[in-house]
Amino acid sequence: MILRLNRLLTKIALASSVTLTLLTSGIHSSLAGDPFRNSDPRNIGDKTEAAFDQLFKQGNYKAAQEYAIQATQSEPHEPLAYAMRASLAYTNKDMEGLKNYAASTIEVARKLSDQDPLRGNLYLAVGYFLEGGYIFQTEGPVSALPRLQKVFQYLETAEKVNPDDPELNLLKGYLELMLSVNLPFSSPQQAIERLETYAAPNFLAYRGIALAYRDLKEYDKALQFIKEALQETPDNPELQYLTGQILRSKGRKEKNVDDLKQALDYYNLAFKKEDQLPEVVLKSLRYEHRKVQTEISELGGTTPKP
Repeated sequence: MILRLNRLLTKIALASSVTLTLLTSGIHSSLAGDPFRNSDPRNIGDKTEAAFDQLFKQGNYKAAQEYAIQATQSEPHEPLAYAMRASLAYTNKDMEGLKNYAASTIEVARKLSDQDPLRGNLYLAVGYFLEGGYIFQTEGPVSALPRLQKVFQYLETAEKVNPDDPELNLLKGYLELMLSVNLPFSSPQQAIERLETYAAPNFLAYRGIALAYRDLKEYDKALQFIKEALQETPDNPELQYLTGQILRSKGRKEKNVDDLKQALDYYNLAFKKEDQLPEVVLKSLRYEHRKVQTEISELGGTTPKP
């Protein structure tokens, strides 16, 4: 369970306190932008913003890496920059990088907590989660559990500052979603409500809701929300891949060749930007791409050329 939480929550945690001018349509133009809040917006550096844009909106890991390196050099007081570098190190199986940038995230977040208790404590939670990911990989799950306890501790402290804060609810929504998948007698409904009502930016909230409905096997609802996300980030190969996954699951359940062919179309779209994606994503994409072609043939359909 901890490993699955680490893989997804690490990435989503980094979405906290992010700014995307393109998504805010010029709101708060005097700052770097804040897609979460209409009041009391936070400001981050341009390089950090660019790294987030490439990683989460464009799905371009290589460009995100370059901007994240620049961000930690020119914007050393922004914890999101270090958190992104830690996450990218994890994706690249660089355990020492994960360890070092997780520690930097914690250090910078602790300093920030005096002037901004919500963001500071939120990033302390992120930093300890990243550190827990390193310990899980090097020492095992039992040793990582104390870090997970710290994650909940700092999230609770942040929630006391403002329980309705959009970035806080984005992070907690994804955490609740993953817990509901891994724990018995737990439902993702609370995560769905939190993400739909309070979380932002929209495309990340919609993505989370789509994941929840996918796990509930309510594929029509999952498609509704993933397509909402794609309207805001139409060129993101990861979202194209996720759309293909949902269509494939729906097609297999209903033995519907048309859905399977649409899934293949979305996989092919994602492949057009394979140079942006890390190997861990490409490995899964290649496997599912092969499988869906077999499934189309087994149902008597003709596999279209990419």
